[in-house]
Amino acid sequence: MKIVTAAEMRDIDRITTENFGVPSLTLMENAGSAVVEFTLQRYPQAQRLGLICGKGNNGGDGFVAARKLQEAGREVALLLLANPSDLRNDAAEMYRRLPSNIVPVTAYSVEELKGRSAQAVLSADTLIDAVLGTGFKPPVGGLYLEAIRAINLREAPVISVDIPSGANADDVKDQTGLVARSDAIVTFTAPRPAHVFGRLTSGPTVVASIGSPGSAIRSALQMNVITGRELAKLLAPRPRDSNKGMYGHVLVIGGSIGKSGAAAMAGMSALRSGAGLSTVATAKSVLATVAGFHPELMTESLQETEAGTISLRAPEYGRMDSLLQGKTVLAIGPGISRNEETAQFVRNIATRYLTPIVLDADGLNAFQGHTEKLNGKGRVLVITPHPGEMARLAGKSVTEVQADRLGAARTFARDHQLVVVLKGDRTLVAAPDGEVWVNTTGNPGMATGGTGDILTGMVAGLLAQHPKQVLEAVCAAVYLHGAAGDVACEWMGEHSLVATDLISAFPEAFRRVRLAGDRKFVSIAG
Repeated sequence: MKIVTAAEMRDIDRITTENFGVPSLTLMENAGSAVVEFTLQRYPQAQRLGLICGKGNNGGDGFVAARKLQEAGREVALLLLANPSDLRNDAAEMYRRLPSNIVPVTAYSVEELKGRSAQAVLSADTLIDAVLGTGFKPPVGGLYLEAIRAINLREAPVISVDIPSGANADDVKDQTGLVARSDAIVTFTAPRPAHVFGRLTSGPTVVASIGSPGSAIRSALQMNVITGRELAKLLAPRPRDSNKGMYGHVLVIGGSIGKSGAAAMAGMSALRSGAGLSTVATAKSVLATVAGFHPELMTESLQETEAGTISLRAPEYGRMDSLLQGKTVLAIGPGISRNEETAQFVRNIATRYLTPIVLDADGLNAFQGHTEKLNGKGRVLVITPHPGEMARLAGKSVTEVQADRLGAARTFARDHQLVVVLKGDRTLVAAPDGEVWVNTTGNPGMATGGTGDILTGMVAGLLAQHPKQVLEAVCAAVYLHGAAGDVACEWMGEHSLVATDLISAFPEAFRRVRLAGDRKFVSIAG
C-alpha cells in the first residue's frame, strides 16, 4: 500500500472528484461512515460518545460520524471548537445535515472550553478526535492546543479521525509538539508517513477506502507499507494434487562449532514457511547437532577448518555443484562464523552461482571491504543486515545508518542492484530501483539471539515457493516474521521470548494474515 504525503492526499481527493466524478461530499460521507463502523466494531459497549470537532474537513468527518452514531442508537455529544458561521464548504454542509436533536456545544475560547457544557462532552465514555487532520502543519496553539490538552487528561478511549490532532502527517521522526492521545486511528485511502513511522497510537491504525480508485493514488515518495491484506494471496489454499516438489528446495549453508543452532533454525524456518524441502550443509563436526534439531531437516557435511568452520576445501571435486543441483534457493550465513578462510569460501560461493541467494549474518560480514563483489544484476540476491552489518557494508557508523535508515537501505540496494532487508524497528525492504516497503509488525521481545536466522529461513522458504514474485515473497517473509513475533509475545511475554518461539507461532501468524485478506479495514499498525 502506497504511503503518500499530505499534499499528495489532497491531490488524490481532487483527482477523485474532478477526473472520476466522485463528489467531495461523498468522500466525506464515506469517511465519517468508516469512523462509525470501526468505532462500533472496536468499542461495541460504548453508549455515550463525545465528538470534538474543528472547523475544517476533519471536523466535517466528525459531523458525519455524529449523525451516523445517533442513527445507530448511540447517545451523541458534539463539541465544536468554532463559531458555526466559520465553517466552509463541505464541513458547513455536513453541519447543516446534523439532526435537530444533536445540539452542538460551541467553544470559541479557552474559557468556554473549560465550561460545564464543553466538559460534559469531554466526559463521554468514548471520545472521537476530529479537531485537526493530516493537512495541519504544527505547531498547534490557542484553543486547539487547550482542546488537545483536555483530551489527554481524560481516561476514555480516544479514536482519531485521520490522525491524532497536532501531529505532523509528513514526519518520519518522533513528533515534537503536543499531540492528542490516541487509542486507535482511522485514516482514509492511503497512509501518510507519520501513520507508519510515528507511533501515534497505542492501538491499531487502519486505512478505510472511501471511494478513490487505485489509479488516482499517486506518490512520489517511493515508499509503501506492507499489509496483511496484500500478502494474503500468497498464502492461498494449495491444490489438492500438491507435492513437495512444487514448493521448492532450500539449501542453507552455515553453522560452525558453537553456532550450529543458527543454521538449524534457518533450515527449520524455511520448512515451516512452506518450502517443500530443506537441507542444511554445515561443518562436519556439527552435523549431528544440526541433524538432531528436527527430523524433517536433511543435512550434508562439508569439509572444515581446524576451528570447526566451513573450509575453502568444501567445494572440491564438484561438491558444491552437486549440492546445488535441484535447489531453488540458497541461504548463506547463519552461524557460519567470521573465520577468514570461511569468509573467502562465502565470497566464492555467493559470486559463482546464479541460484537465488539470501545472504545474512557472517555471510554478510564476509563482504566487509569486498562490497564490489556484491552485485545482484541479472540474478536474485537478497541481503538481510541488522544496522551493525549494514554499517560495515556501507562503510558508515551504526549511528549514521540509524539516522537515515531509508537512505542507507535505498542507496545500497540501488548501487548493488539487490534487495536489502534492513532489520530493526520498522524493518525496511529496499528494491534495486529504490522503492521501499516498510514493515509494522514485530516487538521488542524479538531482540534476542536467533530471530534473524528465523527471518533468513522465512525469506528463503517463501522465495522457494514464489520464485517469480521476489519482492512480494520477501515482504511476506518480513511481515510474517514480525507477526509471528507478535503472536509469540502474546504467549510468552517480551522478556521470556526466544527465537524458536517464533517457529511455533508461524501457524497462527499465517492464519491471521489469511484472515486479513477478507477484512474491510486494512490494518497498518497495532
